[in-house]
Amino acid sequence: MSRLAKKPIQVSSKVSIESAGGMLTVKGPKETLTKSIHSSISIAVTPEGVMVTQADNSRLGRALVGTYAAHVRAMLAGVETPWKKVLQLNGVGYKVEVRGTDIVLNVGFSHQVVLAIPEGLTVTVLKNTITIEGADKQRVGQFAAEVRDVKRPEPYLGKGIKYDDEVIRRKQGKKAV
Repeated sequence: MSRLAKKPIQVSSKVSIESAGGMLTVKGPKETLTKSIHSSISIAVTPEGVMVTQADNSRLGRALVGTYAAHVRAMLAGVETPWKKVLQLNGVGYKVEVRGTDIVLNVGFSHQVVLAIPEGLTVTVLKNTITIEGADKQRVGQFAAEVRDVKRPEPYLGKGIKYDDEVIRRKQGKKAV
Protein backbone atom coordinates (compact mmCIF):
# COMPACT_ATOMS: atom_id res chain seq x y z
CA MET A 1 0.00 0.00 0.00
CA SER A 2 1.17 3.50 -0.77
CA ARG A 3 2.76 5.39 2.10
CA LEU A 4 1.10 8.62 0.98
CA ALA A 5 -2.33 6.97 1.04
CA LYS A 6 -1.90 5.92 4.69
CA LYS A 7 -2.04 9.55 5.82
CA PRO A 8 -5.33 11.48 5.67
CA ILE A 9 -5.49 14.05 2.89
CA GLN A 10 -6.12 17.52 4.33
CA VAL A 11 -9.09 19.47 2.95
CA SER A 12 -9.10 23.26 2.82
CA SER A 13 -11.98 25.18 4.40
CA LYS A 14 -12.91 26.59 0.96
CA VAL A 15 -13.44 23.12 -0.50
CA SER A 16 -16.20 20.60 0.21
CA ILE A 17 -15.83 16.93 -0.69
CA GLU A 18 -18.30 14.07 -0.61
CA SER A 19 -18.21 10.42 -1.58
CA ALA A 20 -21.52 8.72 -2.33
CA GLY A 21 -22.88 6.21 -4.81
CA GLY A 22 -19.52 5.31 -6.30
CA MET A 23 -18.80 8.95 -7.20
CA LEU A 24 -16.40 11.43 -5.61
CA THR A 25 -17.45 15.09 -5.83
CA VAL A 26 -15.12 17.99 -5.00
CA LYS A 27 -16.65 21.49 -4.92
CA GLY A 28 -14.45 24.56 -4.79
CA PRO A 29 -15.00 28.29 -5.06
CA LYS A 30 -14.93 28.22 -8.89
CA GLU A 31 -15.18 24.63 -10.10
CA THR A 32 -16.82 21.29 -9.32
CA LEU A 33 -15.09 18.03 -10.25
CA THR A 34 -16.52 14.51 -10.15
CA LYS A 35 -14.77 11.16 -10.54
CA SER A 36 -16.06 7.61 -10.44
CA ILE A 37 -14.57 5.37 -7.77
CA HIS A 38 -13.37 1.87 -8.62
CA SER A 39 -15.09 -0.96 -6.72
CA SER A 40 -11.75 -2.03 -5.16
CA ILE A 41 -11.35 1.38 -3.48
CA SER A 42 -13.28 3.06 -0.68
CA ILE A 43 -13.00 6.77 0.06
CA ALA A 44 -14.13 8.07 3.45
CA VAL A 45 -14.47 11.76 4.32
CA THR A 46 -13.65 12.34 7.99
CA PRO A 47 -13.02 15.50 10.05
CA GLU A 48 -9.26 14.74 9.95
CA GLY A 49 -9.31 14.57 6.14
CA VAL A 50 -10.00 12.17 3.30
CA MET A 51 -8.94 8.54 3.74
CA VAL A 52 -8.39 6.33 0.70
CA THR A 53 -8.37 2.61 1.51
CA GLN A 54 -8.80 -0.62 -0.37
CA ALA A 55 -12.27 -2.16 -0.17
CA ASP A 56 -11.08 -5.71 -0.79
CA ASN A 57 -7.76 -7.47 -0.25
CA SER A 58 -6.87 -7.78 -3.92
CA ARG A 59 -3.68 -6.93 -5.77
CA LEU A 60 -5.56 -4.40 -7.90
CA GLY A 61 -6.91 -2.71 -4.76
CA ARG A 62 -3.40 -2.30 -3.36
CA ALA A 63 -2.22 -0.86 -6.68
CA LEU A 64 -5.09 1.63 -6.98
CA VAL A 65 -4.91 3.08 -3.45
CA GLY A 66 -1.94 5.34 -4.21
CA THR A 67 -3.35 6.26 -7.62
CA TYR A 68 -6.69 7.37 -6.18
CA ALA A 69 -4.94 9.27 -3.37
CA ALA A 70 -3.02 11.19 -6.05
CA HIS A 71 -6.27 11.83 -7.96
CA VAL A 72 -7.94 13.22 -4.82
CA ARG A 73 -4.96 15.51 -4.12
CA ALA A 74 -5.01 16.77 -7.72
CA MET A 75 -8.76 17.42 -7.57
CA LEU A 76 -8.47 19.30 -4.27
CA ALA A 77 -5.64 21.45 -5.62
CA GLY A 78 -7.36 22.05 -8.98
CA VAL A 79 -10.63 23.43 -7.63
CA GLU A 80 -8.74 26.06 -5.60
CA THR A 81 -6.09 27.14 -8.13
CA PRO A 82 -6.30 25.97 -11.75
CA TRP A 83 -3.64 23.73 -13.27
CA LYS A 84 -1.60 25.39 -16.01
CA LYS A 85 0.51 24.23 -18.96
CA VAL A 86 2.45 26.65 -21.14
CA LEU A 87 3.50 25.77 -24.69
CA GLN A 88 5.82 27.72 -27.00
CA LEU A 89 5.73 27.88 -30.78
CA ASN A 90 9.18 28.00 -32.41
CA GLY A 91 9.59 28.44 -36.16
CA VAL A 92 9.56 31.08 -38.87
CA GLY A 93 5.98 31.85 -39.88
CA TYR A 94 4.42 29.64 -37.21
CA LYS A 95 1.26 31.23 -35.78
CA VAL A 96 -1.52 30.30 -33.39
CA GLU A 97 -4.86 31.91 -32.61
CA VAL A 98 -8.05 31.13 -30.69
CA ARG A 99 -11.27 31.33 -32.71
CA GLY A 100 -14.32 30.83 -30.51
CA THR A 101 -14.05 27.32 -29.07
CA ASP A 102 -11.23 26.25 -31.42
CA ILE A 103 -7.50 26.76 -31.52
CA VAL A 104 -6.06 27.28 -35.02
CA LEU A 105 -2.41 26.42 -35.67
CA ASN A 106 -0.31 27.39 -38.71
CA VAL A 107 2.81 25.28 -38.28
CA GLY A 108 4.32 24.78 -41.71
CA PHE A 109 1.72 22.46 -43.21
CA SER A 110 -0.19 23.26 -46.41
CA HIS A 111 -3.31 23.60 -44.26
CA GLN A 112 -4.34 25.02 -40.88
CA VAL A 113 -4.75 22.59 -38.01
CA VAL A 114 -7.95 23.22 -36.01
CA LEU A 115 -8.37 21.65 -32.56
CA ALA A 116 -11.53 21.94 -30.47
CA ILE A 117 -10.88 23.23 -26.94
CA PRO A 118 -12.34 20.76 -24.41
CA GLU A 119 -15.08 21.91 -22.07
CA GLY A 120 -13.77 23.28 -18.77
CA LEU A 121 -10.45 24.51 -20.17
CA THR A 122 -9.42 28.06 -21.00
CA VAL A 123 -6.79 28.70 -23.66
CA THR A 124 -5.05 32.05 -24.05
CA VAL A 125 -2.55 32.96 -26.73
CA LEU A 126 0.06 35.72 -26.43
CA LYS A 127 2.28 35.98 -29.52
CA ASN A 128 3.74 32.47 -29.80
CA THR A 129 2.90 31.29 -26.28
CA ILE A 130 -0.13 29.09 -25.59
CA THR A 131 -1.42 28.88 -22.00
CA ILE A 132 -3.87 26.10 -21.11
CA GLU A 133 -5.64 26.32 -17.73
CA GLY A 134 -8.29 24.24 -16.00
CA ALA A 135 -9.31 22.54 -12.77
CA ASP A 136 -8.87 18.96 -14.04
CA LYS A 137 -5.16 18.07 -14.14
CA GLN A 138 -5.70 15.16 -16.52
CA ARG A 139 -7.64 17.23 -19.08
CA VAL A 140 -5.09 20.05 -19.03
CA GLY A 141 -2.19 17.67 -19.57
CA GLN A 142 -4.01 15.66 -22.24
CA PHE A 143 -4.97 18.72 -24.30
CA ALA A 144 -1.45 20.16 -23.98
CA ALA A 145 -0.06 16.84 -25.27
CA GLU A 146 -2.52 16.88 -28.20
CA VAL A 147 -1.49 20.42 -29.15
CA ARG A 148 2.20 19.48 -28.91
CA ASP A 149 1.64 16.38 -31.09
CA VAL A 150 0.51 18.57 -34.00
CA LYS A 151 4.17 19.53 -34.60
CA ARG A 152 6.69 18.10 -32.15
CA PRO A 153 10.00 19.95 -31.87
CA GLU A 154 12.64 18.53 -34.17
CA PRO A 155 16.27 18.14 -33.04
CA TYR A 156 18.08 19.90 -35.90
CA LEU A 157 16.53 23.39 -35.96
CA GLY A 158 14.32 23.18 -32.86
CA LYS A 159 11.19 24.10 -34.81
CA GLY A 160 7.84 22.94 -33.47
CA ILE A 161 5.61 23.19 -30.39
CA LYS A 162 7.31 22.57 -27.06
CA TYR A 163 6.55 22.92 -23.36
CA ASP A 164 8.06 26.07 -21.86
CA ASP A 165 10.33 24.09 -19.51
CA GLU A 166 11.25 21.44 -22.09
CA VAL A 167 14.86 21.26 -23.26
CA ILE A 168 15.38 20.22 -26.88
CA ARG A 169 18.56 18.18 -27.35
CA ARG A 170 19.96 19.57 -30.56
CA LYS A 171 21.81 17.44 -33.10
CA GLN A 172 24.61 18.58 -35.32
CA GLY A 173 23.74 18.65 -39.01
CA LYS A 174 25.80 17.32 -41.91
CA LYS A 175 29.39 18.46 -42.00
CA ALA A 176 31.09 19.65 -45.17
CA VAL A 177 34.12 17.51 -45.97
